[in-house]
Amino acid sequence: MKFSFKNDYSEGCHPNILQALLEHNLDQQAGYGEDEYSLKAKELIKEKIKNPKSDIYFVSGGTQANLIVISSILRPYQCAVSAGTGHILNNETGAIEATGHKILSVEKGDGKLKSEDIIPVLESHRNVPHQVMPKLVYISNSTELGTIYTLKELEDLSKFCKENNLYLFMDGARIGHGLTSEISDLTLEKVAELTDIFYLGGTKNGALIGEAIIINNQELQQDFAFNIKQKGALLAKGRLLGIQFLELMKNDLYFDLAKHANQQAMKIKNIMKERGVQFLSDTYTNQIFPILSNDLIEKLSEKFEFYVWKKIDENFSAIRLITSWNTGDEPINNFIEILKNEL
Repeated sequence: MKFSFKNDYSEGCHPNILQALLEHNLDQQAGYGEDEYSLKAKELIKEKIKNPKSDIYFVSGGTQANLIVISSILRPYQCAVSAGTGHILNNETGAIEATGHKILSVEKGDGKLKSEDIIPVLESHRNVPHQVMPKLVYISNSTELGTIYTLKELEDLSKFCKENNLYLFMDGARIGHGLTSEISDLTLEKVAELTDIFYLGGTKNGALIGEAIIINNQELQQDFAFNIKQKGALLAKGRLLGIQFLELMKNDLYFDLAKHANQQAMKIKNIMKERGVQFLSDTYTNQIFPILSNDLIEKLSEKFEFYVWKKIDENFSAIRLITSWNTGDEPINNFIEILKNEL
């Protein structure tokens, strides 16, 4: 059987979560997120972000989180601004547009938005009331290209958004990987301080399912629960999500898992760099994009699954490799062995 580097959710979940679900399976609890596990998980998250005034809601997946957040806080004539690589643009089947909200795209080679990227968007949408109103800036950390925001970059972007009356929303599907990157100087506390809304992604970091939406801007908290219910995201058995996040937040398991995934990816990256391999983007998270010969890609494909991301020329292509919280040393060593023999 081939080992898959296609994504970081091929496996089920961390054993601690399965054990907790089994242990509390027959406990009677209130529904719709009012169970004791969900309430405890929310308090634990508030402690970690050092913001007791944040509101927290658990939903099942990233697309659902993005859809609910953006559709609920934007008025019908307002729109979102995203890097061209943004998940809401390329991998969500027009979910945002289906709610009537346009997405304005900015092409960025590294997947990161800066204030200077947004200025032209604002200037080209001054024809009031004939054009949509840019209102929300959507970013990801880590990005869809595996890159991360520095503290300075997020501070600058947050300041710009406040000055221009824009909401700043961070897609945190891989926020654990972003924050535990060896080059990251950003913390969970700072993310909560500098964004209006973000979410902690569980699906790609050890949970069965689940994302924790965290609303820091108190103006956006009112009536948010109605949007969760209306979009079909309010689980009757909310305990399923609460138990998972309670386990992930205990003893920083969430960050330990993400750090492990990053370290496994860096083992492959470092060997490739030593042998002169070029990369589509310089990443320090669990996603890497090496540019390899098509012959080597074919050789690797015999034992491993991954995406061929982009054709470079007739002889070379960039592939995407993703390691997970559960990626062991054996597949990493086997992959590296082939590289050493072929490069």
